[in-house]
Amino acid sequence: MGGFFGTISVKDCINDLFYGTDYNSHLGTKRAGMVTFDAERGFSRSIHSLERDYFRSKFEDELDSFHGNQGLGVISDTDPQPIIVNSHLGRYAVVTVAKINNMREIADELLAERMHFSELSANKINPTELVALLINMGSTFVDGINKVYQKVQGSCSMLVLTEDAIIAARDYFGRTPIVLGRKEGAWAATSESSAFPNLDFATVRDVGPGEIVRITANGIDVLQPPAKHEQICSFLWVYYGFPSSDYNGINVEDMRERNGILMGKEDDTEADCVCGIPDSGVGMALGYAEGHGIPYKRAVLKYTPTWPRSFTPGNQSRRDLVAKMKLIPNKAILKGKRVVFCDDSIVRGTQLRDNVRMFFEYGAKEVHARISCPPLVYGCPFINFTSSKSDLELLSRRIIRDFEGDDVSNLEAYSTTGSPEYNRMVEEIARRLGITTLKFNKIEALIESIGLPKCAVCTHCFDGSSYCRGNEPSGEDFWR
Repeated sequence: MGGFFGTISVKDCINDLFYGTDYNSHLGTKRAGMVTFDAERGFSRSIHSLERDYFRSKFEDELDSFHGNQGLGVISDTDPQPIIVNSHLGRYAVVTVAKINNMREIADELLAERMHFSELSANKINPTELVALLINMGSTFVDGINKVYQKVQGSCSMLVLTEDAIIAARDYFGRTPIVLGRKEGAWAATSESSAFPNLDFATVRDVGPGEIVRITANGIDVLQPPAKHEQICSFLWVYYGFPSSDYNGINVEDMRERNGILMGKEDDTEADCVCGIPDSGVGMALGYAEGHGIPYKRAVLKYTPTWPRSFTPGNQSRRDLVAKMKLIPNKAILKGKRVVFCDDSIVRGTQLRDNVRMFFEYGAKEVHARISCPPLVYGCPFINFTSSKSDLELLSRRIIRDFEGDDVSNLEAYSTTGSPEYNRMVEEIARRLGITTLKFNKIEALIESIGLPKCAVCTHCFDGSSYCRGNEPSGEDFWR
C-alpha cells in the first residue's frame, strides 16, 4: 500500500521527519525516500530499496546530508519517490500513495501534449511522476490536483513540498487516509496517526476526501473543502493499520476487538482457547475470547528479531517461506487442545494452510479458523493490497472457477453470506486448508465494528460495491 509523513517546523525538522516516516514502515516494503528543502541549499533527496533492509538502517547514516525545517518521507510499495519538479508552479517535491489503473492511457495523453517522462521504474512509467505532470497542467496546485482526481482511475493521495509549505491532498473518495498533527512550532501530515505520539504531535483531525490543505509551521489553510462522499478502505482496520492508529477517529485495535467480540458471541463452537495469528489477528482474538467466554492463549508467536515481514521478498515462494518461518508454534499450549485461531483474512491461503498443518503436527486436537472479514471475492482496484496481477491469485476465485468453469460467474451469490454458493465455497476453503471448521465474519458485523455508515466504507473486495469518478450516487448529499 505505502505511507508517507511530512512535517514543517520553525526549526530543523530532520529528526521528526526521519522517525515519523519510519513509523509508516509497516505499510510498504519496496522503496523509501526522503526530501527536505532549505532556503540556502535547496532540495535534498535520497531514495533506497527496502527489499533487503530497513528504513532506519538505510537512511540513518545520511541524516547529516538533509537540511531544512520542512520535508517529506515516503514508504512505497510501487515506485521510487519523492519526485522533484521544476515547473511554472515553482520548484516542488511530491510523494503519493496511489494505484493508477489507467496509467498507460494518461501517459499517452500527456505524450500527445508533448510532455515527457524522465523517471522510469524498472523501465516502466513512474506513477508519481505521472501525477506530477498532471499537477503541472493546472494553473495552480489546486487546479492541478483536481486534474489528478479527474483523470486517475483508482486512487491517489499526495503530499507536495513547496519552498514555503506542504500541501496535503487526500484521495477523491478518501480511500487512503491523511491525518494532521501539531505541536509547538510544528505541524505534520501522515498516513498513520501512530507516528505522532512519540514525536509529541497531537492529532488534530483527518483530511477529508478530496480535501486540499496548505500546511505551514503556524497552521493550516483549507484550499479546497472536503466532499460529502467517502469510501475509506475497510482493510485499513482489518489488516493494514498499526494497532494504535486512528482513522476518522476510530482506533484500529479497538475496532478489531469489537469485531472479535461480535463474532465470539455469535459462534457456538466448543473450544478450549483462542489465539490470534500475529500481528493483525491478535486484537480480534482478544475480543473473541471475551465474546465467546474462553481464554486467550499465545499458541503461536511471531519471531520478531529477524522475521518481521512476510511479504518483503519479490519472489512469491520465498515470501511464503518467510511467512512460515516467522511464526513459531507453542507445543505446550497446542497439545490436545481444541484451538480457535483468529486471522485477518485469507488471500492465497498458502500461509494459513501451512500454519494449520503445523498446529496439528504440534498436537492440536482441533483447529478452528475465524476470519475477521468476509471472503475476498473481488480484487481491489483502488489500493495496492497485494502484488497480485490477477484475481485468480485469490483462493476464493480459484474455487469459484473450479465450481463454475470460470471465475466470473455468480460472484454476487458467492459473496452473499449464507447463500448455498457461499456455504459451498467456505466449506471447500476449509477442506483445502485442512481446517476443522472455518467461519468468516459477516460484512454487517465488520461495518458495525468500524462504526461508520456502510456507504462511507469501501467493501469492494468483499461484495463488489464501490464508487469511482463517473458512477457516484446522485443527489445533493453526495456532493460538496
